[in-house]
Amino acid sequence: MLNKICIATFCLFVCLIACADAQQKKMLPLRVSANGRYFETTDGKPFFWLGDTGWLLFTRLTREETEQYLTDRQQKGFNVIQVMVLPGVTSANIYGDSALVAKNVSHPLTTPDAQFTDTTQYDYWDHIDFVIAKAAEKGLYMALVPVWGSPVKAGLVTEKEATAYASFLAKRYKDYPNVIWMNGGDIKGSDSMNVWMAIGNTLHREDPGHLVTFHPRGRTQSSDWFHNASWLAFNMFQSGHRRYDQDTAAGDKKYGEDNWKYVNVDYNRKPVKPVIDGEPSYEGIPQGLHDPKEPFWKDGDVRRYAYWSVFAGACGYTYGHNAVMQMHKHGDGAGVYGVREFWEDAIKAPGAGQMIYLKQLIYSRSYADRVPDQSLVADNGTGYKRLAATRGKDYAFMYTYTGSKISVKMGRIAGSRVKASWYDPRNGRISEIGEYANKGVVVFDPPGEEQEGNDWVLVIDRVK
Repeated sequence: MLNKICIATFCLFVCLIACADAQQKKMLPLRVSANGRYFETTDGKPFFWLGDTGWLLFTRLTREETEQYLTDRQQKGFNVIQVMVLPGVTSANIYGDSALVAKNVSHPLTTPDAQFTDTTQYDYWDHIDFVIAKAAEKGLYMALVPVWGSPVKAGLVTEKEATAYASFLAKRYKDYPNVIWMNGGDIKGSDSMNVWMAIGNTLHREDPGHLVTFHPRGRTQSSDWFHNASWLAFNMFQSGHRRYDQDTAAGDKKYGEDNWKYVNVDYNRKPVKPVIDGEPSYEGIPQGLHDPKEPFWKDGDVRRYAYWSVFAGACGYTYGHNAVMQMHKHGDGAGVYGVREFWEDAIKAPGAGQMIYLKQLIYSRSYADRVPDQSLVADNGTGYKRLAATRGKDYAFMYTYTGSKISVKMGRIAGSRVKASWYDPRNGRISEIGEYANKGVVVFDPPGEEQEGNDWVLVIDRVK
């Protein structure tokens, strides 16, 4: 009887693995489009990056919790999860499995394949395999940070060790269709640049089928150091968590909350590469990051960052929540950054549920011909009153964060007449306004009172 049970259990396990493999094969790797502006799958379908920062997913969640988190993000329309492979050189997962031998990244602590004797939890790397495969089942790409910036800056990773470690990662994950490499990790490229170049070059050389970028320090961008590096497929910046008056950046990079300015810089660089805000202000985190006595960023703020950057020409957007990015749990104590929620509650935050409406809007019109075009705006404001505009051949979108009037210069899209509508970024609902001649200047007044968070998208379509 015992042998029959063991055989049945083994057969069930093999079936589950086979089903997961079959599902994973349905996903296709990503590549940069021919015009260099956005992503697409390798069969040529446009891909709008809608990311979530699940930084500590590999180390903080059990398999059951991982299933819960990934299912929620799939249901909310996210398609990329940004996560640290190694938060530090002493990293261990929730099961107590260490990642490295003697804190050396060139010696990952792996064990022989134990799948026939232990179907619950293997070693640190087997757990990562499980999570990546589970994400693939749900159509989610995993943007993997090989090693976070802090241990590298502390001198705990040499160039030689980094090369060996990146080679290990490339060989292990090159056949997974849903992998993206995110070099760096909240650090300036000039800090230990030889290590970052070693990781980038090795991943690009040994795993050419996956995209590579660099996640930089707050209020910096990958292009500051690596735009011309052969391994950098697309640019990423971190607009950070500070208000206008908290921005201490020097020189012409004092952008404050204007994350669209980073997009402008990279959008106009040559050669052309996609650009994305990989870490804007998180929902549920104190403004300025460190002082919980400050106001906390809300859903309206993350919508503003999203629409500002995408309409400026970004190829997608990464959302984040304070409790989710650190996977804050019951029993953790105070946590960091003034966290006030637990991850399983924070995944239901309003901003997370609203991100899908941006993706749906972008996918609703022709994708490849969309460009930023501020010439649509006849009368613009600054700060929160700034209007952001983008268009394709037959349509235009204009975003207001405060619900202020939008003065539109007509004639920027095709056709003699256009139809105007309001799009609500909180729920994706559309309300028609009317038809207009496609010439001159037309002023549109959004619903509601003018105030922060009363944001709307004016949609203008050619009447055919």
